[in-house]
Amino acid sequence: MPQSITIALSKGRILEETLPLLADAGIELIDDVKKSRKLVFPTTDPDVRVLILRATDVPTYVQYGGADLGVTGKDVLMEHGGEGLYEPLDLNIARCRLMTAGPKGETPPAGRIRVATKFVNMARRYYAAQGRQADIIKLYGAMELAPILGLADEIVDIVDTGNTLKANGLEARELIDHISTRLVVNRASMKMKHERINPIIEKMAAAVEKRR
Repeated sequence: MPQSITIALSKGRILEETLPLLADAGIELIDDVKKSRKLVFPTTDPDVRVLILRATDVPTYVQYGGADLGVTGKDVLMEHGGEGLYEPLDLNIARCRLMTAGPKGETPPAGRIRVATKFVNMARRYYAAQGRQADIIKLYGAMELAPILGLADEIVDIVDTGNTLKANGLEARELIDHISTRLVVNRASMKMKHERINPIIEKMAAAVEKRR
């Protein structure tokens, strides 16, 4: 009896860019994910099912064994901490940058600074490494409003084209890290199901290499 495998995928852009890589590994969703409201999807491999989750939940599902493998952004992994996870593959998709940003043409204050972000842990580590005192304000979205309304001096956020920053009178400042999408594996699953998991990793790695 083959071992069943559960793969947790992140919604949105990452999902769209991951599905072709999975297809190259012989795993395709039977239902159209765009038309279905399901959260668990059967695949063309009868022993593999796919979960569609919020990106921030993927590491938790994989860490605690709700899924054997997962696909999520490096930003989420850095914020989550990544305990109990192997990170065998950079999928080289959904690339972007984690940056500080603030009002265009303005210099951030020299002393204590207020920073709005959903990446609380990463922001805290970054400013501490700079030797700067920062009050971190957690927001879940519309980060660009915080400097405009005087809530914060800077924001820490994901920057892709930078167009959203420009549209709101902000500019990118310091690069914190380059971000891309990673494949992660539950440590126990890697030991117990390696005969099923290793071929998936190898085929996805070959698909990533082919697209370079």
